[in-house]
Amino acid sequence: MKTLKGLIITLLCIVTSGAIFGQSLTGDYHAAIGLRAGETSGITFKFRTGETSRVELLAGVWSDWINLTGLYERHVPAFSVEGMRWYYGAGGHVAFATGNYYNGGRHYTRGSDFAAGVDGIAGIEYKIPPIPIALSLDIKPFMEIYRNGDLYFGVDPGLGVKFTF
Repeated sequence: MKTLKGLIITLLCIVTSGAIFGQSLTGDYHAAIGLRAGETSGITFKFRTGETSRVELLAGVWSDWINLTGLYERHVPAFSVEGMRWYYGAGGHVAFATGNYYNGGRHYTRGSDFAAGVDGIAGIEYKIPPIPIALSLDIKPFMEIYRNGDLYFGVDPGLGVKFTF
């Protein structure tokens, strides 16, 4: 839990420094922090890294797992609507479990476990022009390998609400 708190504090410092020292944007945002609800639910941080590129970091919870995901995303206009963008990208994740848990319908394990994997993402985001809120709908397919060699594939659809600055 101390590691998760430290990670959240570090990410908040990065978000804040990006918002304060970032370049001027027209019709867009420097960074966003919010919640993602889906198969993996948790806190999401998104940072602008270029005109059409973003980095998104997710600290998620799934069953008895804690999942840390990093994604590189491209954002392109959608439907010629101001503030609406398609996004797609890829990245990776690590997942940690402790205690008793049920693993993907295949086996019951006692103790701790570790998994790592690759993720894709595709979705649509709408930054509401007059207010600092962005809404998103996405699908985040992933493949992961567990410490014991088992493979797991997931789809992970999600809804997001973020505060932008």
